Amino acid sequence: MRNTLDDIDLQILMALQDDSRVSNNALARQINLSQPATHNRLKRLEAAGIIRKHVSLLDRDKLGLDLVCFFYVRLNVHSEQSLTRFEQAVLEMPPILECHYLTGQFDYSLKAVFHNRKALEQFERQHLTRIPEVVQITTSVVLSEIKFTTVLPLPTL
Repeated sequence: MRNTLDDIDLQILMALQDDSRVSNNALARQINLSQPATHNRLKRLEAAGIIRKHVSLLDRDKLGLDLVCFFYVRLNVHSEQSLTRFEQAVLEMPPILECHYLTGQFDYSLKAVFHNRKALEQFERQHLTRIPEVVQITTSVVLSEIKFTTVLPLPTL
């Protein structure tokens, strides 16, 4: 689909990354297109899976989730079954926001949020260390967040 995106599609995507709640009417005015044409393009982008979903970004700090951690995990077995079992376990853990399968020293990188150190300790002891394939966990606590964005770098118009 990338080859079929034109400047108007990119304008729509940029506008939605800034505010996914923008009305079709306001979006049409912003990109200088009729409302029906804007709606059709939006539906096409959704159907193609380029727009996966519309979400609200919540403020972690205001919700008391100001402890952000990265876990670097190494498994002792790398069979398809072991990888799948680990990944399935991670999918069922609400504090984990992101999970990435890596090359290099560790097999996975996990990003998670917690209310406090005690919640972090409980999570590590009662969840991560209980996954049979896990042989090493290195935990890093975030001291400050320098950049956070969900905006993808789209081609310039």
